[in-house]
Amino acid sequence: MTPPVQRPSREFPWWLLAIALLLGGAYAAILLDDGARQVLATLGKGVRITVFVTLVAFAAACASGLGLALMSLSRSVVLRQVARFYIEIVRGIPILVLLLYVAFVFAPGLVALWNWAGLPEIRTRDFTLLWRAILALVIAYSAFIAEVFRAGLQSVDKGQIEAAEALGLGRGHRFRFVVLPQAIRTILPPLGNDFVAMVKDSSLVSVVGVLDIAQLGKLTAASNFRYLETYNVVALLYLTMTLLLSLGLRRLERAMRR
Repeated sequence: MTPPVQRPSREFPWWLLAIALLLGGAYAAILLDDGARQVLATLGKGVRITVFVTLVAFAAACASGLGLALMSLSRSVVLRQVARFYIEIVRGIPILVLLLYVAFVFAPGLVALWNWAGLPEIRTRDFTLLWRAILALVIAYSAFIAEVFRAGLQSVDKGQIEAAEALGLGRGHRFRFVVLPQAIRTILPPLGNDFVAMVKDSSLVSVVGVLDIAQLGKLTAASNFRYLETYNVVALLYLTMTLLLSLGLRRLERAMRR
């Protein structure tokens, strides 16, 4: 007879205390320095753009990724092959390269196709760089998120699906009430990791001139030559956002386990 497995006692998060002290000291040093305080005020304007880009791109990437995952698990050979083709192609291209391609090749091509189709004419500049950057992040992350969803959906025991089928549930109801609620426990941790990565990768939109935190930091440093203070503030803002997001995801995971 094996002894019952004891759950480890909950450790005090010393790492969190250390990070909190580090961030508190950093913000205090910034507030006590006039130059650094001005840099923080300037870069703070880019937080809104960074958050907007991250939330919109991640929501659209999740929707696209779920669609691709369902296609890759479809009974249709054509849908499975199309999904796999898209995932393998996109995952093989660096996000920075994809961002530049979408911004300066794909987006103008879409505008030309739109005008060729006889729809209300638009100009290339009407497709703003902000939305081109968001589109690039959606395309890039949808391929990674599709694999997360696929693995989560396949982790659901087939007996659960067969039991739901025996109860007379249709395919849509089986997915909504049986498969997805169980798969989400497997999906959430890697999906949250992708969300944190999206916050950081959103800084890549600065290469096309979007005024996010990274771009404002580059412009500020170029104008005041205070590179140390400027990029310290840039790193601090990103660290603060990713830490808060990580803590929120940890609480959500614990809530779902309960």
